[in-house]
Amino acid sequence: MSDLFDGFIQALMLIFTLDKDLYVISGRSLQVTLTATLIASLVGIPFGSWLAVSNFRFRSSIIVLINALMGLPPVVIGLLVYLLLSKSGPFGVFNLLFTPMAMIIAQFLIILPIIASVSHRTIRSLWEEYRDFFVSLNATRWQIILTLIKDARRSLVTASLAGFGRGIGEVGAIMIVGGNIDHATRVLTTAISLETSRGNFNLAMALGIILILLSITINFLIHITVKSKYEQLDDQL
Repeated sequence: MSDLFDGFIQALMLIFTLDKDLYVISGRSLQVTLTATLIASLVGIPFGSWLAVSNFRFRSSIIVLINALMGLPPVVIGLLVYLLLSKSGPFGVFNLLFTPMAMIIAQFLIILPIIASVSHRTIRSLWEEYRDFFVSLNATRWQIILTLIKDARRSLVTASLAGFGRGIGEVGAIMIVGGNIDHATRVLTTAISLETSRGNFNLAMALGIILILLSITINFLIHITVKSKYEQLDDQL
């Protein structure tokens, strides 16, 4: 219990003393995760929605694959990205290994199945409810998708936030492809792992508390911003 209290006090000291390394590491954590979440949302939401309103031969197999990828160990994804980006890999020429870009790629692959799966389930339920209505209007597939996405926007934002929460706490894949290099690829989760291995439990606890506060703050700000914008859209409609 004392470690938790000491960690909380140290977290406050790091925040209010404007510790430079803390703010750099926190900023890098946000940059990597927010970028990965944004790209995964731009890909996963349309793909999951398209999958929900489509009917083709291997649709069920793709859904099973997406659900299976949600449970894939992040370390395996990190190893896969490492092999692809290493000097002997097909993308080694780009020198992306041990850079923030490699970390973004790994987090993107981790987050994408979550957002795609939640989007599919959300849009599928709406599609089953309004299918006859859209058929009567003779709407195109993409008209249907855009309309359903707009109708389910609050649930889809929740899907993106779930992806963000999954990404911000990732350590295994990030450690493999980023290398936890000081002043280059070190983020909050890898810093916590490093300090724990060194026996600096108070500092590790402080960084953990800061990570939790950061995640809650970002989720709250996004929720408030999106809610405000959607209320304005609803008023216009």
